[in-house]
Amino acid sequence: MNTILLAEDDHTLRKNIKMSLETEGYNVIAVSTTEEAEEQAPQADLLILDVMLPDGSGIDLCKRLRRTIKAPVIFLTSCDDEVDIIRGLDSGGDDYMTKPFRLRELFSRIRANLRRIPDVPQLDLTALEQKLLNYLMQNRGQFLTRDQILEYLWDSKGSFVNDNTLSVNISRLREKLNNAEGCGTIVTKRGIGYKWTDS
Repeated sequence: MNTILLAEDDHTLRKNIKMSLETEGYNVIAVSTTEEAEEQAPQADLLILDVMLPDGSGIDLCKRLRRTIKAPVIFLTSCDDEVDIIRGLDSGGDDYMTKPFRLRELFSRIRANLRRIPDVPQLDLTALEQKLLNYLMQNRGQFLTRDQILEYLWDSKGSFVNDNTLSVNISRLREKLNNAEGCGTIVTKRGIGYKWTDS
């Protein structure tokens, strides 16, 4: 299930888009400010950013996010002025939609942009290894501490994942990735944690 971050300050529009995307099978994080969006962005596979938000510009936000995040960005704008569209794309955006828009077109553009994300070749992973890989990929380029990873892997049933189990799973996952062509890698930084890189 792909996670989509929706940053839109219009409450009604945000609610309607969120509900529609969830009906399509997406996990949606809905926020109304650039501050919230910047905080939640590492969790998303795709971002939908309104150009004008109460505490700043979605375009400026995209510029900041592009330092660490590669997820596709679709801009929502109430203005179809060519200059604004070019600014949005030049800031690192991948697509844009002018309000009002049809939801079906938005869904189509989301699918098209998600298809551009490089796929990891099929690997024979355990459920825990798959969850670990997903978390690292969602935060690609960003070091995650062991505590952050352990907290994420602790499931709703209370299954305990200890420090040693994490080390073993990191090692096994790295070995499987190294044996497959076209995969990214897990980078370790002693005393800090791990990060996923696509190269």
